[in-house]
Amino acid sequence: MGILENSVHLIGRPGFDPEIKMVANRKMVKFSLATKDYSYNENHELEPVTSWHNIVAWGKTAEQAEKLIKKGKRLALEGKLRTRVYEKDGKKNYFTEVIMNEFMMIDYTSNDEQT
Repeated sequence: MGILENSVHLIGRPGFDPEIKMVANRKMVKFSLATKDYSYNENHELEPVTSWHNIVAWGKTAEQAEKLIKKGKRLALEGKLRTRVYEKDGKKNYFTEVIMNEFMMIDYTSNDEQT
């Protein structure tokens, strides 16, 4: 296998528990992931900046995500970017999401299920 040209690696916290749907007899989950970065403000001081990413997973990855991913629990993920284009009111709209291929929970408490 060659080098992947469309690969995304993120570490962050979900803003909500994954939403689960069945699409064409395949399980799909989606959730938003908050990542933190830092940027200089007008006073040249570093400030935290939060970015939100739309995450989607299918099949076995979706099944694992449904069991393990919870709002606020830190995780690392690997996936690929996908941008969909749709038209509404005669205007093209673009929606970018990360198709998650695999993930790893970083934060665990004794009450969390570990599989």
